[in-house]
Amino acid sequence: MKKTLFTSLSVMSAAMLTAQQSERPNVIFFLADDLGWTDLSCYGSKFYETPNLDQLAREGMLFTNAYAACPVSSPTRVSIQTGKYPARVGVTDFIRGRYHQPNTRTEMQKICPVLPPDNLFNMPLEEVTIAEALKPYGYQTAHIGKWHVAEDSLYFPQYQGYDINIAGCGKGSPGPGGYFVPYNNPYLKDGPEGEYLTDRLGDECVKILNKFKGKPFFINFPFYQVHTPLIGKPDKVRYFEEKARKMGLDTVTRVFDENPDWKSKQPFKSKSYRDRLVQNHATYAAMISSMDENIGKVIAELKRLGLYDNTIIIFTGDNGGLSTSEGTPTSNLPLKAGKGHLYEGGIRTPHVAYWPGVIPKASVSYHISAFWDFLPTMAELIGVKTPNGVDGISYLPTLTGKGKQKEHSSLYFEFHEQGGRQAIMKDGWKLIRLNVSMPDKTTLELYNYFEDPGEMANVAAQY
Repeated sequence: MKKTLFTSLSVMSAAMLTAQQSERPNVIFFLADDLGWTDLSCYGSKFYETPNLDQLAREGMLFTNAYAACPVSSPTRVSIQTGKYPARVGVTDFIRGRYHQPNTRTEMQKICPVLPPDNLFNMPLEEVTIAEALKPYGYQTAHIGKWHVAEDSLYFPQYQGYDINIAGCGKGSPGPGGYFVPYNNPYLKDGPEGEYLTDRLGDECVKILNKFKGKPFFINFPFYQVHTPLIGKPDKVRYFEEKARKMGLDTVTRVFDENPDWKSKQPFKSKSYRDRLVQNHATYAAMISSMDENIGKVIAELKRLGLYDNTIIIFTGDNGGLSTSEGTPTSNLPLKAGKGHLYEGGIRTPHVAYWPGVIPKASVSYHISAFWDFLPTMAELIGVKTPNGVDGISYLPTLTGKGKQKEHSSLYFEFHEQGGRQAIMKDGWKLIRLNVSMPDKTTLELYNYFEDPGEMANVAAQY
């Protein structure tokens, strides 16, 4: 009798849990690599084409003041996963940056007397990731694409809460030839000759959707796109070359790695040249198009499976677009500089959020958020417990238009390459400290980022 009663109660409890799980929304988090703030049509680009992301913005909310945690890859991804400032996790540089390689650290100290703190090469397993925060609530989890928060395989996605890991390893970029097979990726088997990496990752996501469709899921989908080497599908490159000609633009189709001395032959270090630069890179445009096309592929499958209306979709970029003296495939104007810099072009990113019936259609938000806000926002949006110790603030009231939004008292950024940089934003002001590692050359710049988003007028001397 007791066994029968226990069995009945167990069946009832399992049924209740299944019912609760089915009511929870699915989550897909898309992350672009090195995508500029104005690199989407819905953010003002006249050259790049992103119809699927534009449609997502029309069906959801577009953010104008979303910030990455750092102007380079690894720290931003750590912040997304943990809801913390990168420095609190111990990753403030890309893995592994030149200051943290044993063979160069001593040489760098001759140039930079004050070296940055040691940088972890693996995000600690003790950190609670988004995947680990959701799994106790019945979520299936998968990672597809770039990881770059660890170099040791024991710290890859499958050990950080993800049931499935596809293509997530220690690589920061696909590497030469990496957008076409062979991928040289230990967690992605090569496909047929001519297969394009971004298409393959989209296909893998479709497979996972069909595998996960019975229970709620969280899919972390960080593209390798549009990180160098710039390699697009030939048919798309030709399309954008023709589009540029029709628009009267001079096309740029060079793949950086094919010509190591390309920078010496172009006036990219000239500030006046960069200020005049327009978006006209056919290969870069082709890569953006492939990324958008595969987001559309995933959305189409969600609709086919009847999951679209109960799926939260988030899209953003990991840092600003590459638009500095180190390379200029795109332009972040009217924002200043790009990847690797703490000016707006280096840390302000596109951000679109979708969940029908919860997030208002065709809405625009001016709320200031940063990557450490994603985890607590997703937890509150879904209705699960936020892990202890996060630095982020949920922007659920902004997403829903209900309740009072709590704001950050300030936002802090740091990046220790190129002499070291720190920045703090507070009450409409942004203070940047340059050459931190060279005390005799340290300078301060101050901007009003509401009145002067292009950071043209340094008013440090005035205030």
